[in-house]
Amino acid sequence: MSASNKRHRGLVPVALTVAVAVALAGCKKDEATTAGPQAAPTAAKAPAPESVVAASVSAMGADELREAASKAYNENRLYAPAGNNAMEYYLALRDKQPANAGAASALSDLLPMAVIAADQAVARDDVDEAKRLVALIGKADPNHPALGRLKAGIAGAEATAKKRAEAQTLSAEEEAKRKAELAKQREEDQKKLQEQQRQQQAAAEQQRQQQAAAEAEAERQRQQQAAAAEAERQRQQQAAAQQAAPAAAAPRPAAAAGGNELRPVSLPGPKFPPAAQRAGASGSVQVEYTVGTDGSVTSARVVSSDVPRQFQRDFEREALAAVKRWRFQPVNQAVTSRRTIAFEQ
Repeated sequence: MSASNKRHRGLVPVALTVAVAVALAGCKKDEATTAGPQAAPTAAKAPAPESVVAASVSAMGADELREAASKAYNENRLYAPAGNNAMEYYLALRDKQPANAGAASALSDLLPMAVIAADQAVARDDVDEAKRLVALIGKADPNHPALGRLKAGIAGAEATAKKRAEAQTLSAEEEAKRKAELAKQREEDQKKLQEQQRQQQAAAEQQRQQQAAAEAEAERQRQQQAAAAEAERQRQQQAAAQQAAPAAAAPRPAAAAGGNELRPVSLPGPKFPPAAQRAGASGSVQVEYTVGTDGSVTSARVVSSDVPRQFQRDFEREALAAVKRWRFQPVNQAVTSRRTIAFEQ
């Protein structure tokens, strides 16, 4: 056998070994290429505004929704967690009762906070939460001016996530850690926003109490002035009657029958307090009032009230305001009476 044949036979096993190695490398590369797109996270489908309200919430009755919405609002569960927040309850209530003024007013108050929460979710790349909030905003107001900006932000966050996934495939442990951090950040952002809302509500309540106290003081002064004016007017009438009488001892003629009977001319009803209306509260207030000889109400005070404690001041204020606008036919002398004002939705 020649030396060249020996060299040829010696190279065959080497060539076969190299070919097998190349083929195996190609197979591994194909497997990696095939596995790559599967490992990359896919974008979550955005919930539609029509389906963003949980089915369990939509199945509730109007009274249940009103009570649950009021409780969630008072506990600052304004837009989260999903399926148990004020926005979803009020949206479901509006679906059942499109003309419900309380639901419309509450949604108008909640929309700015939902927009802030959606911006925060986009900023921290929490795409799923941002999509849910955008769907809530879209259902509450399909023409809200922030929707276009928020959707563009979500698209940008998804593009960034896709690039990040292509550049570096996260391990299951790293992905779980990232999601846990997102959930923690989401909770912290919500707590901050709710704390801001609580502080704003406390400041508004303090301002309302101060205003109510000022109004009560002004009303007290007005009643004192009215009482003094009425006393002076009666004194002048008595003096004029004494001068006109033929003799000091002459008896005064008796008043005609029914001369002091209160005959209403105008009895406008009270305004329903907005906060109580949103909460579905109702009740009644008993008012004692005095009608002057000209038929106008000269003074009024609350005798008793049967209303929720947190809305007592609001109901009593509106009841007094309504009674003071009442008008009756003139009477011979001032008449004091009582009446119960009912507040029903």
